[in-house]
Amino acid sequence: MLQHVHTSRIRHEPPATKRRGHRPPAVLKHLLADTDVRLNGDRPWDIRVNDPEAYRRTLRHGSLGFGEAYMDGLWDCPQLDEMFTRLLRADINNKLRQHTLRLLLASLGSYWHKLLRNHQAGRRAFHVGKQHYDIGNDIYQAMLDPTLSYSCGYWARATTLEDAQRDKLDLICRKLELQPGERLLDIGCGWGGLAQHAASHYGVEVLGITVSREQQKLAAERCAGLPVKIEFMDYRALRGQFQKIVSVGMFEHVGPKNYRTYFDTVYHLLADDGLFLLHTIGDFETSNNNDPWLSRYIFPNSILPGAQQIAAALEPRLVFHDWHNFGADYDPTLMAWWANFQAAWPTLGQRYSQRFYRMWQYYLLSCAGLFRSGQGQVWQIVISKRNQRLEYRSLR
Repeated sequence: MLQHVHTSRIRHEPPATKRRGHRPPAVLKHLLADTDVRLNGDRPWDIRVNDPEAYRRTLRHGSLGFGEAYMDGLWDCPQLDEMFTRLLRADINNKLRQHTLRLLLASLGSYWHKLLRNHQAGRRAFHVGKQHYDIGNDIYQAMLDPTLSYSCGYWARATTLEDAQRDKLDLICRKLELQPGERLLDIGCGWGGLAQHAASHYGVEVLGITVSREQQKLAAERCAGLPVKIEFMDYRALRGQFQKIVSVGMFEHVGPKNYRTYFDTVYHLLADDGLFLLHTIGDFETSNNNDPWLSRYIFPNSILPGAQQIAAALEPRLVFHDWHNFGADYDPTLMAWWANFQAAWPTLGQRYSQRFYRMWQYYLLSCAGLFRSGQGQVWQIVISKRNQRLEYRSLR
């Protein structure tokens, strides 16, 4: 499990591999035929197989086996982001599932398991905090911009990561029409970047909540002296009322079984004439499945929402006034994070393993490919109670 990999701090090198004379399975060559990605090709986005074990893992376990094979050094690619862009534009995941009975059965089993079980219920809501956000603030402080924003930047006018993140924070505050003295609830506050910005520049009082102990501690330190309180808690335990509510990069952890509960909670917490802004990654199609590699190693129990799921969960008491998609902006955000992580690796590499490096590389660059391909989207949705806000001016 990722938690063990992250917290052990023991350096484990991938097993030594060397190129052998081997012929790729015909089914894989067929799957890649329309992707412009070649096995053992010489272009930067081609897959260079170091050990034929990579083929077996991919055919047996799909994207999970493919990612684990990369972590173990069984294959390489100089430009992972561009490789994933090409694969995802060709809808490789669905094609791979359709080509083997084993993967089809595994996919159905995973579907029914998720359908019958609520993976984001109760204490499970805290798993992602322990496994991902608590791995070490040193990684995030090295990788992110000074606001420690771990979500998509807004690059409409920005030329640097810091500018893109500050523009995003300010865009959120302006969309919420924040006024001095208002109470703002930040569901999933991260390391406090938005709370700090809103309190400092808009004069609001902020309650931020997180399921990560490390985030709570650092966010409280960063917001010291401001009217900001950071609590370690699940959104279902919230009480009180707020003029404005915001949630950035947290809804991906809610899960379809809890969408109605989530929006019911927002409804009861939101003042009658208040505004709620939801910032979330969205899937280009509605699905009840997450990528199994990301689910195991990066974001446990997380599922990207579809537009239909959000719209259905809002009804009938909440309505949206603005739906803004800037998913293309996640590509430069992720590439900037990767550049920062690489630059910091000489220091980070003294505490984390080479396998962790390959895992993090695979994570960031595969996600860059997801957004570059158009499958991944980023939505900012402005919501209010029905019949309470008859006018709203959309901002960009």
